[in-house]
Parts: sequence; C-alpha cells; structure tokens
Amino acid sequence: MSLTHWDPFREMEELMRRFPARRQGLALNNGFVPAVDMYEEGNNLIVKTPLAGVDPEKVEVSVENQVLTIKGEDKTEHEVDEKNYYRKEIRSGSFFRQVPLTMAVKEDDLEAEFADGILKITAPKQEKPQPKKVNVKVVKKKS
Repeated sequence: MSLTHWDPFREMEELMRRFPARRQGLALNNGFVPAVDMYEEGNNLIVKTPLAGVDPEKVEVSVENQVLTIKGEDKTEHEVDEKNYYRKEIRSGSFFRQVPLTMAVKEDDLEAEFADGILKITAPKQEKPQPKKVNVKVVKKKS
C-alpha cells in the first residue's frame, strides 16, 4: 500500500482553475485576490492589504455604495517560458478585491497610501444622521 501526500494548496489551486469565476471583466485564474485587514482607528475605518512588488501607480482604489474596490495589475517581468521550474509561487497578473464596509464612510474623503509593500486605505466614518424633528402646525378650517 502506498501513501499519497495530500497538499491542500494544490487542491485549492486546482479548484480555482476549474471554477469559471469572473469579476468586473478580470479573470481570477490570471491573477490573485489580495488579503485585507479592516479595523477601526479613532474616527476612521482602516483597510490594509499587502501588495509587495506592485507598482502603486497601477493600483485603483474606490468606494461606491459603501463597497471598497481595490484593483490593479502587477506586470512584473518573469523569464517563465525558458526555465524548468520545480515550483512557481510568486504571484503576478491582475488583482481585484471588493469589500463591503462595516460602517458608513465619507466616500469623497478616502485616502490611500503605499509604504513598505502595504496599501493602507483610510476612510473617515460618516456621522450617524440625527432624527429630524418637525413641529406640527395646527390649522383651523374656516367653516
């Protein structure tokens, strides 16, 4: 009886290859989906994602209807065709990630900065609208 080594990452890669997912015209099998951390800091919602090796000029960040979108492309040149790789794990290609925000933010005041391979997005929280009180006028009808 021979034992077979189980590699969960290989199984996940195979599953992703067979899954015909497309988002906003970007094929997932030719790129990657960046991981994100999201937390609250003071009056801001902070989102961080590692994008080491990606040119910050090729990254787009937007918020619409309280959904954060991060997309771009890593066009790192690789000599893939002429090498006999035993393992190829360095990712490249397009990336796309949408994250529903956990609270209302001021969409026009979004800030993004890139340092040490980490994209940090700062979204100021929107104040909760206060209920508006309306005085009721009593109008007497003339008979």
